[in-house]
Amino acid sequence: MSKRLFLAFAAALTLSGCGLLGSDPPQLFDLSPKSTFDGTAPSVDWQLVVEEPTTPNAINTDRIAIRPVQLEVQYFPGVKWTDRAPALVQTLMVESFENSGKIVGVGRRSIGLTGDYILSSELREFEASSDGAGGTSVMVRLVLKMVRQSSGGIIASTTVSANVQSASDKVPDVVVAFDTALGKVLNQSVQWVLKEGAYDRKRYVEE
Repeated sequence: MSKRLFLAFAAALTLSGCGLLGSDPPQLFDLSPKSTFDGTAPSVDWQLVVEEPTTPNAINTDRIAIRPVQLEVQYFPGVKWTDRAPALVQTLMVESFENSGKIVGVGRRSIGLTGDYILSSELREFEASSDGAGGTSVMVRLVLKMVRQSSGGIIASTTVSANVQSASDKVPDVVVAFDTALGKVLNQSVQWVLKEGAYDRKRYVEE
């Protein structure tokens, strides 16, 4: 083998190795907290602990889920959320409460906040789905339970959900649909918690 051919062969191996070992990192996508509310929710003088939602294994991941058919879950290739879906929703829920300006204190249990109430939840759906005709929609569904810290009793529960049609099946459009759907769910959740907590607080004080 000539020296030139040997050097070319060695260079090819080096480039090949780099391609195998240094694959492109996934593209990361984030979502936004809710920052505007309709003003009907009361201001409250109590603190809230927001727990991380429980969720099915299929969406307890940082991968972006899509159902091509009803009973099959796949993931968009080469893209991820900035955190696991339930942790991402928890963070955005806390930020949405803070943005409301209606509550004295809100946070996660991990930072040492005890709170007067605990918001427990289950993230039942957080996925895109294909309709079989080329359309793609996003469904976000959250089951909420509000617990009074002093007694450990559930004072109220509800389900909030939103289904938003994506402009296309392309990832950026699907992410925008996720952001819109989650924004609707966060809006409903914040207002529901504030109203239920205010009602329970008044009833509890009167008792």
